[in-house]
Amino acid sequence: MAGAAAASGAQPMGTGQPQPMGTGQALPGALIGVVAGEASGDFLGAHLMAALRRRLPGVRFAGMGGPRMEAEGLDSWYPMERLAVRGYAEVLRHYPGLVAMRRELGSRLIAHKPDLFIGIDAPDFNLGLEARLKRARIPTLHYVSPSIWAWRGGRIKSIARAVNHMLVLFPFEQPLYEKAGIPATFVGHPMADQIPEADQTAAAREQLRLSPGDTVVALLPGSRQSELRYHAEVFVRTARIMSARRRELRFLVPLVSRETRVIFEQALYGQDAADLPLTVLFGHAREALAACDAALVASGTATLETALLRKPMVITYRMAKSSWRIMSRMGYQPWVGLPNIIAGEFVVPELLQDEAVPENLSQAMLNLLADPQVRRRVARRFGELHRVLRQGAADKAAQAVLKYLN
Repeated sequence: MAGAAAASGAQPMGTGQPQPMGTGQALPGALIGVVAGEASGDFLGAHLMAALRRRLPGVRFAGMGGPRMEAEGLDSWYPMERLAVRGYAEVLRHYPGLVAMRRELGSRLIAHKPDLFIGIDAPDFNLGLEARLKRARIPTLHYVSPSIWAWRGGRIKSIARAVNHMLVLFPFEQPLYEKAGIPATFVGHPMADQIPEADQTAAAREQLRLSPGDTVVALLPGSRQSELRYHAEVFVRTARIMSARRRELRFLVPLVSRETRVIFEQALYGQDAADLPLTVLFGHAREALAACDAALVASGTATLETALLRKPMVITYRMAKSSWRIMSRMGYQPWVGLPNIIAGEFVVPELLQDEAVPENLSQAMLNLLADPQVRRRVARRFGELHRVLRQGAADKAAQAVLKYLN
């Protein structure tokens, strides 16, 4: 699967849609609209923008993104944090503001007449925006497939109305779109390109000033404030149980913002756990994961990062009860964590919602730490996953994008 990816031979659905140029010469001063809604999208967007700039030094980007995309030259019209809302109950509270922002953003993009638009993840926001832009004859690409293979598969019809081309991260996604007549390109995952295949444990422990003989547990309760509100206390109580059973354990907790750090520290003090052998890090999630022997990780992109570093983990997640009831009824498969979904099996355990209690989480983590054979098996399986996803994603995505510029 290495090498430049060819776009699907299927034609875009509908009539009067922009077609990929194939052999056309892209304008050096092209304007590309782009919207990303959270940290993982900011990461993907920044890598794609850098790859496009290498091919088109004068290309310009405008829309919405985070600090990484802004560093690559994005003119961000709205703060990305406004889209970082998860769960049905939470989205409903913010829905009027999100709709108004999407309407304003669409009008502004149409007024600027970008040569094309790229929506990065955030499907509930971006697909509606893409549909409006596509009707205005602006080519639309969507980077990161919505989880149609996991739940809400009926979205494929609305995707067809909104998207000229889909850029997918995982190999099993491309055939799903091509079957529906939507051009798609499997590009792999930039994180798999960025993370070396060689073991990073010793270097990470040296950087974090940990002893090679320490038994280290990484705790990743999430990147959003809403996730910390559901996870912080549970993670702290889990660490207390683990520490009581194995006194030698050291805990690392990387957090992405001052706000999430405050929420976690409040949980520490609320649980009278200030004496835990625990270090809160500002950022440095990759170093914490590379240094650890095992990790407790909130479901999301961090689980893929943990897998690419070949670390055993327990995947967990909690959300509003109303959101959980809706999502659990709409699920198509038994897995929630990305590593398990890609592998098609429970490589690592998942403890979700009502099962995600400190007693269960601590026991599952202690079981991993006590079984070196299981840890070696997990590392081998994650190594296979790494090789599948290492595709030169940014360059493959850029090649697909360039076919829509003329």
